[in-house]
Amino acid sequence: MSGMASVHPLRPRPRRWWRQWPIALVLLGVAASLAVVALDHFRIGSLMLAGSLVLAFVLRLVLPSAQAGMLAVRSRTVDLVVLGSLAVVLAVFALWVPPPPA
Repeated sequence: MSGMASVHPLRPRPRRWWRQWPIALVLLGVAASLAVVALDHFRIGSLMLAGSLVLAFVLRLVLPSAQAGMLAVRSRTVDLVVLGSLAVVLAVFALWVPPPPA
């Protein structure tokens, strides 16, 4: 069997879950904001959710794509436009909604 390449089994790379700390931090903020909304503080929770999107925006802006983990979905420009737009729109809606009548 000369001329045939030797076959080496592929070894799976060990999962390095701690490398996904940017998305974990953002999701922690989202979970905290949803808990605040569930406690009947809609405006504060919604602003916290917008803050989580701003955090995702800043992390995506500052970190290189290799370190951004799951925050790097598309190109940096597209990610920043989407995250920034969602953060602004969510903050505007959170401030726009009138409080419930007392």
